[in-house]
This record gives sequence, structure tokens and C-alpha cells, in this order.
Amino acid sequence: MLAIFTWLADWIVYKRLGFEEGTRFADAMHFFVEDTSKILVLLVVMIYVIALARASLNLERVRYYIQHRHRLTGYFLGSGFGAITPFCSCSSIPLFLGFTSAGIPLGVTMAFLFTSPIINEVAVIMLWGLLGWQFTLVYVVIGILVGVTGGMILDLLRGERWLQSFAAKAYQQAGADAQTSPEPGGNAQKLTLKDRHRFASAEVRDIVGRIWKWVLIGVALGSALHGFVPEGWFAQHLGSGQWWSVPAGVLAGLPLYSNATAVIPVMESLIVKGLPVGTTLAFCMSTVAASFPEFIMLKQVMQYRLLGLIFVILLLNFMVVGWIMNAVSPWLFAGA
Repeated sequence: MLAIFTWLADWIVYKRLGFEEGTRFADAMHFFVEDTSKILVLLVVMIYVIALARASLNLERVRYYIQHRHRLTGYFLGSGFGAITPFCSCSSIPLFLGFTSAGIPLGVTMAFLFTSPIINEVAVIMLWGLLGWQFTLVYVVIGILVGVTGGMILDLLRGERWLQSFAAKAYQQAGADAQTSPEPGGNAQKLTLKDRHRFASAEVRDIVGRIWKWVLIGVALGSALHGFVPEGWFAQHLGSGQWWSVPAGVLAGLPLYSNATAVIPVMESLIVKGLPVGTTLAFCMSTVAASFPEFIMLKQVMQYRLLGLIFVILLLNFMVVGWIMNAVSPWLFAGA
């Protein structure tokens, strides 16, 4: 089915625009047309389907269930909720404040905050279309484990001590009140199919309207790498599996700021050009979830000690993930 996008790119680039097949510019244009059309179509279809399922989701009830389950279950629920919500690191922060104000343990809330920018339905759809289900599954599992382990560490170290004073007070008050709170949303109104359709349509317009430019930017960057960077450059400089290539990839991503939508086409191009999967993954996760702009925003609700702890946890997680993926990727993707 996805071959139709290759055919469309062939028709536009080679027949309609008349570019000579095999040239660098033609390769870059072909990459851009094929991936842009494929991503946008998949986004519209899959966001609509997923939004239909999410239409009746009661956030208050989600918070209640996360709060009243075993702590380990709570970490996975928080991370899983982060994975199904289409938020970047910026827009996740208001939800982080809401969860904190609801008295949800900080570790569970941070599992959500760690996972949300790394995984969402947009990222999963794009990864599946660009790199296949094997890489997509590994990426999702890794993203959830990053959230879970990060949340566990922050709870063990009692990270709530280092929230800003207003957030700490709201957290403590909500924690006390929540012990006697009844389950919310018991009488939530059921949505009709027509209501779900309206919600899903609005979700498609909203999400695609916000991210289409990131799709174009990300695919354009990926196209430039695909068409103009000499074959073997990445493999020559960073592709030999050197241990230091993973920390170098993590550090290179810190000054940048992107979301998963924009960075995934770049990820594809880096892998095609010979950069190891683990090094590529470490770079992209650093760009999406540990960038300086995100930490500037988090300073509104966290003290420097907590920010520094989160920063170290993320960097260590990304480096470990990168080293493991570089070690196992030769046989893991052998049949891909």
C-alpha cells in the first residue's frame, strides 16, 4: 500500500518536474515528496481513528486510577498516558502542573513528563511508515522504560522536596485531600458516535494544523541529509561503533529543540547515511526530551537541584539506550 507514495514521488519529481533520476537534488526532492505525502496521509487517518477512541477519556478518572494503584503500576500508567497524549515537552508542562496539583506522586507525574515528548501517536505513525514496525516497537518500549525508570529514581530520592514553593504547597495539600476524595467522573456523560466524530475531526484539524510545518521542516532536513551529504560520511566519522559516539550524539542534541514529528525524518536519514541506530536514537531523544529550551521552561516549577537531577537521569538513560541499541541492532534488525 505504501508503494503508492513512491509512485507519486516518481511521477511528480521525474515526470512532471523533469528532474534526472540519480542526481543529488532529484534524490532529495524524491525523498521530500514521498515522505511528506506518506506522513500527512497517515497522520490524518490515524489521528482520526485514535481520537475516536480517546473521545470519551475522562482526565479526572485517569488521575484517580493512577493515584490509587500500586506505585509501579502508577509509573507504567503515567508513562503510558504520556505515550498516548499528543504533547511536546512545552505543552506537557501545564498537564504536569495539573497532575502535581492533584496530588499524584511526583515520580508518576515525571514518568508522564519524560515519556510524553518522546512518544505520541504522531511519532509512532511516522516511525512505522519510515523505519518499519521493528524499530517502532523498540522505540516505544525504550521511551516507556525511560519514563518509568526516571520516575522511580525521582521518587526514591524524594524529588518533590525540590519543587518551587507554590508547586510544593499545592502538591502537599492535594496529597492530603486525595485520601478522602471519592472517585471522580462516575456520572460522566456518554458521547454519541456523532459527538465522537466531531471530536475526532476537531482533533485532526488541531493536531495537523499545529504540526504540518514541523513535518515539512523535519522532512526537508532529512531530504538535505539524504540527498547532499556524501555517502559514508556519517559511517566514516561516527559509524564504527565507538563508545564515545553515543555521548557525542547526546551532547549534540542538547542545544537544539524539536519535537518527535520533526526529528523522525532526520533520524531516518542519519540511519540511511550510516550512523548507528543507537547513536541516532540517543541524539534524537536528547533533542526532543532534554533540550535547553525545555529546561528553561521547567525552571518555572522546579528548583535547580531537581532540574539538574532530571537532566542527569535523562542523559544517562539516553547513553545507556544508545550503547545497548548499538550492541543489539545488527541482529535485531537483520530481517527488517
